[in-house]
Amino acid sequence: MNNPALIERLTAIAHHADTLGHGVKTHYLKQQAQGLGWSMDKLYRHLKKVAIQPQRKRRADAGTSTLTLEEAKLISAAVLEGARKNGKRIMTIGRATEMLRANGLIDAVQIDEDGVCTPLSESTITRALKDYGLHPEQLLQPDPVTRMKSLHPNHWWQIDPSMCVLYYLPRHGKDTGLRIADAAAFYKNKPANLVKVLNDRVWRYTGTDHASGTICVRYYFGGETSQNLCDFFIFMMQPKANVHTDPIRGVPTGVMLDPGSANTSHAFKNLCKQLGVRVQINTPHKPRAKGQVEKANDMVETAFESGLRFIEINNIDQLNALSLRWMQYFNGTEIHSRHKMTRYQAWNRIQAEQLILPPPADYCRELAVSAPKEVKVTPDLEIQFSGKRFSVRDIADVMVGQKLMVAKNPWRPDVAQVATYDAAGNEIWQTVEPVEFGDFGFRESAVVMGEEYRASVDTPAQQHKKELNKIAMMADTLEEAEAKRKTSALPFGGSIDPYKHQENTLAERNILYVEKQGQQLDYNRKEVTEQVLSKVEIAKLLKPRIDAEGGNWPQAVKTLQLMYPGGVVASEVESVFERLRTSGSLKLHKTGTAL
Repeated sequence: MNNPALIERLTAIAHHADTLGHGVKTHYLKQQAQGLGWSMDKLYRHLKKVAIQPQRKRRADAGTSTLTLEEAKLISAAVLEGARKNGKRIMTIGRATEMLRANGLIDAVQIDEDGVCTPLSESTITRALKDYGLHPEQLLQPDPVTRMKSLHPNHWWQIDPSMCVLYYLPRHGKDTGLRIADAAAFYKNKPANLVKVLNDRVWRYTGTDHASGTICVRYYFGGETSQNLCDFFIFMMQPKANVHTDPIRGVPTGVMLDPGSANTSHAFKNLCKQLGVRVQINTPHKPRAKGQVEKANDMVETAFESGLRFIEINNIDQLNALSLRWMQYFNGTEIHSRHKMTRYQAWNRIQAEQLILPPPADYCRELAVSAPKEVKVTPDLEIQFSGKRFSVRDIADVMVGQKLMVAKNPWRPDVAQVATYDAAGNEIWQTVEPVEFGDFGFRESAVVMGEEYRASVDTPAQQHKKELNKIAMMADTLEEAEAKRKTSALPFGGSIDPYKHQENTLAERNILYVEKQGQQLDYNRKEVTEQVLSKVEIAKLLKPRIDAEGGNWPQAVKTLQLMYPGGVVASEVESVFERLRTSGSLKLHKTGTAL
């Protein structure tokens, strides 16, 4: 509406209408619409364009709610419990309110002046949740983030594996086997189909340099394994075929990964530990921590893998050759939105002291499978590691028998490195040289017998022993201490009573025990159990006497068994004999005949 005269007339109509009452205003506007040849709707639309709309009044009850805070928390908690991991809510506020009311957990009602309770509407509850800051839309917003920066190229790298859009199946005839995954055949709701090709999937390993944003990508079979991770990390560190077109290389200060089993494996940790690379394992379900490499995966998929549909891939080496060329193109031509340079231009700003060149790839692979080992220091101040002997004489405060942590040296295969610690407790790896041996197996550093003498350097243990020797002998020199020992002088001048602590303890504690009543041993009485005579022994003692008296011995035996079933002791033999003489039919007479 660009007609000034029309705008002026409409403005006048609007101003006059504002001064009229409700019924009169409508009649006036109808007249004006007829005068303009417009409908009422058209007049209203044009009046809104020229008239200043009054600001909507704030509700009188704005900011207040009859829904209590505790009820709001329960409703919000119920809605959030029904939310999926992607943030989609499958339980509505109305459904949650209905459920909680039915279970008697909330009332969510408004009471009028007459005491009538009216259930709050869903819109009222929704407004109340927003006022309390408990609405699911408010709570499901992303958490605040802390931005991170890197100090220079190769300061921090990020690595993340992901499944490629390709998968590999056994060849059939002219079929190469490498093909695009069909969404219909491998839909996420058909996990059985994915399991069939799990080991045949092509995996994409993507890495980024955090400072420059440089992207590295390489493809592997076999899934997310420790071997694939180590190989990719070594690939990123190694100089490429042409450093002028692919400059990224060197050992980073640290590398950031997700907490997968391969990322926390001993092989990868060994490799990084011996290269001095700090490994940062992110908190689970925190993708923002390494959002750069997550975004890089998207870039590789859209900018590189999207073109694989139009060519035939015969093998994975061909795929990696194409990805290497794409790296040169993308990192060398695309401008990064943060630093306004290409990624390779930004990486190339690395300083000489920041570019730590790695050992050869084969040696790096050995480091991955060679874990640091704990070894013991010999009296020669040497250690044995990987079939060689290394001198540790230059290690500060080293002692015989001490255990040291030793590993291969990444930069010099002929030497080893020992873990030491500075004053702050930080781990520092110190290089130790191998011991050289001559033709006859002697150490090259050994002294020549009869021609020279060289005392070994005192270790801290020997130094302490000498100092303690002087203290014990109360001497100023070692010579004086040895002289006192030769005279069998007592340690500490005989001033120490080795049992003084016993006397002091007893005196200090003054322990008294309650006297206990006992029983006196009856040492004057000794019970002796006599031997019971056997039948043979009884016969030897009694039979001759019974026969001499003219008695019947078989009858006497029957009487003995009847009268003495438990046997006869030696001291009662005489009384037994007298009893046999005077008992029953065995009664003996001087004539020798039995009655």
